[in-house]
Amino acid sequence: MSTVVEVVYSPLIIFRLRERSLVRGIALSLIAFITSLLLAGFPHIENLHGSPWQVLALILGAWGMVETGRCMRKKWSLYSAGVLILLYSDLVILMLIVFLVAYR
Repeated sequence: MSTVVEVVYSPLIIFRLRERSLVRGIALSLIAFITSLLLAGFPHIENLHGSPWQVLALILGAWGMVETGRCMRKKWSLYSAGVLILLYSDLVILMLIVFLVAYR
């Protein structure tokens, strides 16, 4: 008698949290930035305000930066340079979110 166990396996690497994914890191950072802008009331520039919910966007942006940082390789190459540039862009996104959180 044999038993068959079905395992849910996602074909998309974005949903495999144990594996490295640049797309997941960039997507998390961009979603956090857009969410923070919308929570601050961005379309109406005269009504900009801070929101306590933006802290969640800050955590999401930090998670995106960690995901991007996981993609760094030990040996230096042009790929590593590209990941480093993406890490700098994640840092800029985090600083913009911190500014929007502190802006009251």
